[in-house]
This record gives sequence, C-alpha cells and structure tokens, in this order.
Amino acid sequence: MQNRHNPSDYGERARMFQAITEMGEVGIIVLDEKNHIEFANRMVSQITGYETEKLLGTDFTVLLDAQNRTAFESLKKECAAHTTKFCQVIEIISSSSNPVLTEMCFASFIQEQSNSRKGFVYLRDISLQKKLTEELRASEKKFRNLFERIDQGISITTKEGRFLDCNPALLETLGYQSKEEFLKMDITRDLYVNPEDRKEFQERIERDGFVKNFEVEFKKKNGEKLSILLTSHARTDEQGQVIGYQGLMIDMSERIRMEQELREKHGFLSNLLESSVDCILVADMKGKVIFFNKAAEKLTGYREEDVIGTMHISQFYSQETAKEIMRMLRSDNFGGRGKLENFMLTINAQNNEEIPVSLSASIVYEGDKEIASLGIFTDLREKIKIEKELQDTQVRLLQSEKMASLGSLAAGVAHEINNPLGGILIYASLLMEDFEAHNDSRMQDLKKIVEEATRCKEIVKSLLEFGRQTETKFEPVDVNKAIIDDLFFLENQVIFHDIKIIKHLDFSLPAIQANPNQIKQVFMNMMVNAAEAMSDSGGSLTITTELCSDGASIFISFKDTGVGIPPEIQSKIFDPFFTTKAVGKGTGLGLSTSYGIIQSHHGNIEVESEPGKGTTFTIYLPLTIEEAK
Repeated sequence: MQNRHNPSDYGERARMFQAITEMGEVGIIVLDEKNHIEFANRMVSQITGYETEKLLGTDFTVLLDAQNRTAFESLKKECAAHTTKFCQVIEIISSSSNPVLTEMCFASFIQEQSNSRKGFVYLRDISLQKKLTEELRASEKKFRNLFERIDQGISITTKEGRFLDCNPALLETLGYQSKEEFLKMDITRDLYVNPEDRKEFQERIERDGFVKNFEVEFKKKNGEKLSILLTSHARTDEQGQVIGYQGLMIDMSERIRMEQELREKHGFLSNLLESSVDCILVADMKGKVIFFNKAAEKLTGYREEDVIGTMHISQFYSQETAKEIMRMLRSDNFGGRGKLENFMLTINAQNNEEIPVSLSASIVYEGDKEIASLGIFTDLREKIKIEKELQDTQVRLLQSEKMASLGSLAAGVAHEINNPLGGILIYASLLMEDFEAHNDSRMQDLKKIVEEATRCKEIVKSLLEFGRQTETKFEPVDVNKAIIDDLFFLENQVIFHDIKIIKHLDFSLPAIQANPNQIKQVFMNMMVNAAEAMSDSGGSLTITTELCSDGASIFISFKDTGVGIPPEIQSKIFDPFFTTKAVGKGTGLGLSTSYGIIQSHHGNIEVESEPGKGTTFTIYLPLTIEEAK
C-alpha cells in the first residue's frame, strides 16, 4: 500500500524541520547545485556575522578564501564519490573579515521532484575549543616542566602500590638510573624499610584524603636507608573512590645528619665563625649589631665589646645603603627571597678609611618571621690591587707589541734614509774643501748642511738600534761593573758636574745572562736622562743594585731628584719618538730603545715619579733566560 501525503502535510513537516534546525547549536546551510544558499539557520548568522536574509541566494564560497575554497570543493567531491557525510576543519570569513575556525560536515542528496542535487553544510564553531585546547596543552607543558625540574621527589602511585610516574629528582634521591626499572617496583616491599609504615600511610590518607609531613624510612636501590618527609593527597575517580596517591617526598637524611652535627659541633662552629677570614656581622631587625667576629674587628678597627648591642649598622654604611640591601633581600630577584650575593659597597672603618668589600647577606627567619640579618663582608683591597697589577701587565704587553711593530717599521725607514744621507755628507764635504780653498762666503751654509745631515745620521743610527732585528747574543754580565764603566765616561761630562752620584751596589750579586753592550746602553740612557732632569739646579742620582726576593732575578734602580714626570704623560714615555725635550735636543727613542732591550732580555722596567720631587726607574732582569721563561 502506497503512502500518500497532501501538500498541507509537507508544509507542516517543513515548518517542523525549520523549528528543529533553529533550536540546535550547529549552523545548518542548504545549498543548490551552484553553491547558492537556499536556507541558513540562526547559528549560521551567529557564526558568520551576516543576517540570514543577506545570506540567502549568496554563493557560499564567497565566505571562503582560496585555500579553504579548494578544501570545500574537495569535501564535496569526496561526498559525491562515497555518498556519505565527510567532515573537515575549514575557516569561514566572517562579516568583520576575521577568520572563524569551524568543523564543516558536508552531505548531499538528490531531490526527487526536481531531480536536482542539494547540499547540506553543517558548521560548528571550534575557535573557543581550539583556544582552550591550546591553553590546556600549554598548561600541561608548564606542569610537566615543573614536575621534571623541581628538586624534590614527586610521584603518582596506584592504591595497590605501583608507581605510575615520577620526576628525575625522585630517581636521583633513590639511586635509580632507569625510570622503567623504577616504575616496576613494589612500593611496600622494595621502598619501605618498615612495611607497617605503608599501612599507616594508607589508613591516614583513606581517612583524611591527605597525609602531611609523614616521616618514614625508604630504601635506596643499593639498600641505603633514607629518612623521608612524605606529603600526599588521594586521587579519586568520578565516583569519589580513592584510586591512588600523588605527593612530594623530601629527603630528610641530610637535614637530620646536619642537625646532629650542629648539636655535636656547636662549639666548633662558634670558633669557626670567630676565626673566619671574612668579616661576619649579624644585626637584629632594628639594626643593632648582635654578632661581630674577630675578622670584623681586624677589618673595621672596632672591638667586639664596643660594637655588640651598642652600635647600629648605619655606622658601617649609610641608612640609604642599609635600606637598599634589605629591599633586595626581601625580593626574589637577587638570589631568591632572603638572600643577596656579591653586592659591592664600601664600609667605614674606625680610622675613617673607606674599605671596598663584597657583601653576601641573608635574612634569618623563625618560621615566617624575620629575626635578624647576617652579612659576610669580603675585603676587596687585595683583589683590586691584583686586578690593577694585571691591568698594568696587559698595558705593558700592548706596549711591547707596539714596540715590536714600530721597531720593524723604524729599521726599514732607517735603512732607506741612510744611503741618501751618506751621499749628502760626502758631496757636501767635497764642496766644503773647494769652498775653503777659495775662501767662499757660502762656507757657513755648507757647514750647516753638514751639521744637520750629521744629526740626521745620528737619528738614523738611533732608529737602527731601536729596530735592530738581529738575534741578541747573551753572555755572563756583571751589572755592577757595567754601571761603573758607564759612570767612568759620564762623571766628567759637563752635565754631571752639579750632580752627586750615590752608589748602593751589591757586589755579591751573581752575573746575569745578557748582551753587555745593550745593557750598558740602557744604563747610560737611564743616567743621562736623570742628569738632564736635574740640569737646571743639580741634585743627586742614587743607583741601587740588589737581588730580588725570588732569588732568580735582580733589580737596578736609578733615582733622581729632578723635575719629575707629570702623571698625564707617564704612560707615554716609552712610546717611540715621544719626548719632552726641545726640538733638536732628542729623538724620543732613548727610552723606547731601552724598553725594547729589557723586553728582549725577558725583563721589565717600572717608573715612579712625582712632579717636583724626582723620578725612579727600576729595571728587573732575570739571572738566566730559562728562569725568565
């Protein structure tokens, strides 16, 4: 028997279908064969932002960009080929031009009356779902990072006594290398020293839902016992039944051992604090000093009995500094709450000296209450001195490298100039002989040419000595004899007439390995420079030789009472061509050449000078080249 329906029945069913579609939370669209929208419910309007009336008759694909339009067409083809519904994630372009992420399902059917294919599109907005999923993944990642990185043992276990998960800290605490091996253990048998503790733990957590600070003994993999502080919460299923536990295991063994040691060695630690090389100072929260060790007495000059209970911390550094230190101690940004490391400041000693120190400080707590602050002050004066010496050494190294480079350049220039100068002198001398025979008035001009060319030859000679590239030959040299030989030539010179020579020579000094001519050249430069510094009013030159404390080198000092060297040019005196003498009075290569010679002997030159009081040049030379290396 064939079912028949009158038109009113179809109208009623259509209205019912529309009512049902409007009640749902899924967007429903009916498309004709050309993708034009014939029907769209209210959820489509909500998802796209377009009013339903404006959507009707619109090509559905205008709501898609090129990529998603291709995906939609592919979805239609799949559906047509398999005559079933297919779903895919596709972005819809809303009225505000913002993409809306949707799950799109497509189905089609052939309408019998018109024999045309209709398409059904089901849209579900999954933007919020995606956002929540991403947030959940991020949250899970943060939890996993925390779980993996926290330095206390964390575990998740079953009620029956198996580990489901644990962090690396727990593996390390219990001495396991493999997580797989660890998860296979029987907790009651393999972990608890006393199985009765496991029963008590389970009774408490079943009763209260948690266990806090439960002290038990666990076994490490090697059998060693550990004292553990266990805090756990019950894990329940949807019906509220306990299915396992999750919690924190803190290894108390070290703490218990330390507490025992502290009780046993209280007197020792007290002596240790007192004998510390660093200044240790403890103040109450009002700033009154309550502990002051021997090193603090030595550093500041104050006595313990004059400080404890009477002096305020601000007497060692300013109130502003004290407030800044407490602010950083209470912050999490300077080593953690209650801690401060390597804070640089100066403290005031009893003699008003400002001493640079490094402070490591902490707050002493009693529970959450601050009861005192402790500071360890390390004297930085020696460190600063060593850093200064290192900086000076680096400067000398740069100077040495600069001298080597300039030496090569100077030697090349000198060789190129020397030959033309020789020619000038030869031809000028020949002309002088002719002019002298004829009593020529230009004779004085030629003499001036010869004098200036000769001076140039001396400069070239100095350049060649400065840039000498030949290997230095060493032999035993008596430095005292070298000084005396130089003085034999210099003492009778006019420049030395008003200068008193004072010799403090140690004649027991061993001979050094050196080039005798070069060493004499250096000593002569030192003495001539000293004499020139005292040429206006005379003075004294004190020459001292002595064995250094290391027993492997000697030092020779030349101390004058001359005009001194201004501080701003002391760093330049060894630079080639630098001179304070008048034009024509010096080449500026004497000290540079001397510096190069001493460097080639693996020695060093130091200068101390004060304007108006004089200058001291000190030369350090090793006894042997092997010792210098």
